[in-house]
Amino acid sequence: MGQESSSLIDEQTPPQTLKARSVEAVAKLIKDGRAKKIVVMSGAGISTSAGIPDFRSPNTGLYANLARLNLPYAEAVFDISYFRNNPVPFYMLAHELYPGKYRPTIAHSFVTLLSRKDLLLKLFTQNIDCLEREAGVPDEKIVEAHGSFARQRCIECKTLYPNDLMRELVERSEVPHCITPQCNGLVKPDIVFFGEQLPEEFHKNRSLPANADLCIVMGTSLSVQPFASLPGFCSEGVPRLLINKERVGGLGSRADDVLLLGDCDEGIRRFASALGWLDELETLWKSTKLEPDGIEQEKPQKTKDELLEDKINKLTAEVDKSLKVSNAHTARLKDQLLDEHQIPEPEAHDTSSTTELDGTSVSTSSDMHITPVINGNEPLMDTIGKSDVAPIEPLKAQTYEKPSL
Repeated sequence: MGQESSSLIDEQTPPQTLKARSVEAVAKLIKDGRAKKIVVMSGAGISTSAGIPDFRSPNTGLYANLARLNLPYAEAVFDISYFRNNPVPFYMLAHELYPGKYRPTIAHSFVTLLSRKDLLLKLFTQNIDCLEREAGVPDEKIVEAHGSFARQRCIECKTLYPNDLMRELVERSEVPHCITPQCNGLVKPDIVFFGEQLPEEFHKNRSLPANADLCIVMGTSLSVQPFASLPGFCSEGVPRLLINKERVGGLGSRADDVLLLGDCDEGIRRFASALGWLDELETLWKSTKLEPDGIEQEKPQKTKDELLEDKINKLTAEVDKSLKVSNAHTARLKDQLLDEHQIPEPEAHDTSSTTELDGTSVSTSSDMHITPVINGNEPLMDTIGKSDVAPIEPLKAQTYEKPSL
């Protein structure tokens, strides 16, 4: 394909296919049955509202927040040479990003809706988060240009690694090794690292947009080749709709390009409304709501003592050794909590207690480690005198030693 112009089309130039350069005109094209082979191209911008950071945004992007791992450079976490020598930083990151922790966005559900209406020719995605799959887009409709967490294999002998074992080890931030006897190679998800080739599936389908009768591009900077070249494969006269925070690539340079700039989720809702699909889309998206432990069964109500015991057990399992409080401060805090909440003093031989302050569980012991917790995971510093708290060490990459056979 030739180099596409980056200049905006003159407003006086009439569209070839659409009635007007508007979202409503694109929606009418679909409603009239003149768009039946839709190609979608997506990037990290459709996943940010799910809580997954994009890669390159200053201060908030994934690379900007990897400094805590003490990497030689942020991108090293996805460098195959670095991974061979030290896979630990990648698996610390994988622990945070692994599928099942995030809910698909309404943009993911929109792609699913296109598929269910038999309008989706193919989804090309730069994302590795598998949220398209979680939303229900069929595997055969997805081309993951940069791979994903969907499958994993040994980097030496290429043997596939079981999904259940992978999830178990990732949850523990441990490094998996090949299950083939005598291999013991490192296992890596089928994510494309720097220094690796893009998947064959991408190259096989790269020219597919030439067969499309509508192209939708959303949530991408179109700054990484060869993915950035995909919209250029669409034929002249084929409408291209950009749903994005800003104009990117050559989109907007053709007579049938439509730019819907702003938040991706809001843009998708506006487009769905123009199609008359908004209620159907909202219902579909609602069905993707995550259940922490599956469908909860009705349980008998616990007594106050049983609830307190549960909190003690949970907090014990989450003790944060980086917070240390002096014995004197412990005694003051313990007395204060007992007085405020009128909790009986423990037996003389009992050296620990747990209570709750404004919805916050606190466990104290005479050793002494103390870990106030909000929502089960966030340390609460405000209830403890900061001068008594040892500073929290930044997260550091661990030393990796390959286990011997």
